[in-house]
Amino acid sequence: MVEQLLLALQVAFVVLLYLFIWRVVRVASRDLSVGQESMVLTPVKPVDRRPARPNGALVVAESPELDSGTRLEIRAELVAGRDAANAISIPADGYASGRHARFLRGDQADIVEDLGSTNGTFVNGERLTGSRPLQPGDVVTIGQTQLTYEAPR
Repeated sequence: MVEQLLLALQVAFVVLLYLFIWRVVRVASRDLSVGQESMVLTPVKPVDRRPARPNGALVVAESPELDSGTRLEIRAELVAGRDAANAISIPADGYASGRHARFLRGDQADIVEDLGSTNGTFVNGERLTGSRPLQPGDVVTIGQTQLTYEAPR
């Protein structure tokens, strides 16, 4: 009786082993027929060969802290305000906010944006709402500091 039970278990084991191998082969063949993602070719973006736009700059016209004539290039982003961590730091200017305004290098033009300052950012004497592109000769006022925008050279 024990021998018959062992024989039945051996047969069951062999059948399960063959079912397992059949399942593995079936899944593998299905995966091979679908194709691999690494084999799919994706289109390549053309490289932009235009020369990079030169950097515009802000020149300090008047400030209680910054030296007049100091030139600050707009390479990516410049934040102005009282915080010492700002690229344009004017901590003694009581009319400037901690993060008052920022200057961004855009694709077509440099942009000035008010960052919700209490006393506002002014461009050519007009209060700035939101952001706007800078034009050569624009005077940006942040607190008691006046910065003149120079076009890229």
